[in-house]
Amino acid sequence: MAPKILMMDSPLSDIPTAREIAPAGMELTIAPLGSDAFKAAMADADFLVGFGNKAIDAGFYAAAPKLKLLQLLSAGYDTVDIEAARGAGVAVCNNGGANSTAVSEHAIMLMMAVCRRLVWQHESVVSGRWRGNNPGSTKLFELRDKVLGLVGFGAIGKKVARLANAFGMRVQYYDIRRVSEAEEDALHVRFRLLNEILRSSDLVSLHVPLTPGSRHLIGAAELALMKPSAYLVNTSRGPVIDEKALVAALEGGVIAGAGLDVFDQEPPPTDNPLFKLQNVILTPHYAGPTWDNQQARFRNAFDNCQRVARGEAPLWVIPELQ
Repeated sequence: MAPKILMMDSPLSDIPTAREIAPAGMELTIAPLGSDAFKAAMADADFLVGFGNKAIDAGFYAAAPKLKLLQLLSAGYDTVDIEAARGAGVAVCNNGGANSTAVSEHAIMLMMAVCRRLVWQHESVVSGRWRGNNPGSTKLFELRDKVLGLVGFGAIGKKVARLANAFGMRVQYYDIRRVSEAEEDALHVRFRLLNEILRSSDLVSLHVPLTPGSRHLIGAAELALMKPSAYLVNTSRGPVIDEKALVAALEGGVIAGAGLDVFDQEPPPTDNPLFKLQNVILTPHYAGPTWDNQQARFRNAFDNCQRVARGEAPLWVIPELQ
């Protein structure tokens, strides 16, 4: 009997692309999570492909007894019930860095946008206030020679470092897993402790997964360490920052500004105080899903399904289940 892949339908996934590159010899069913078609396919599914969801709990796994792999199309896995997967003996793997180029480019884009006040410039032009009518009061900054502090140095953090090198930035990083000195030399980066990163960086960019240890990693005390002229960029997960503390820091001039792709609550409520601030640029958790990486995400996902079907160990198992 052909191995069966059950894939969650999602507006972030290009379904024709998934069908086009689905492995020969495997049966692919695509349906919305929780739909009748999805539930009907669960009992015989060998592999589940999609995004983390709290509905995938112990009861879910009990209804999908043949499941061997939860293959994510995202890098983050904070919405995965890890203990339920452990109890069911199901491997959980992320997307193998398929969106790392997209996220690293997005991080650089936010850095440039906040330093050059891109939204303010656009609004000035379209509202008839050429150059805001008061160019002397606006300071715009280049990236060259700025110190960039990367908090988290996995696949995305390393790609941000490479891009930052091209802009002539001076890059330092903090991660609980240090890279070798040879890799530091190759990437033109240096390790620093987190408090050193915060005190000395002109821009701080966050690239850590959301775990109990990283929740509110950046709070009021950490923001107070940063330069008043510094910018904070977050393309990882919203709760890595204490959002209330960030709002207070932005309102009080503790830091100069922020570029955020992620929020504590998503979608954020309409009365989120960040919406009223002029020193932030916000995007809707859209750093990862580009048209270019659709094939890469599905390719990695289906390759892992084939590996497990052959009796091999899957790639990119999340650290908690290794």
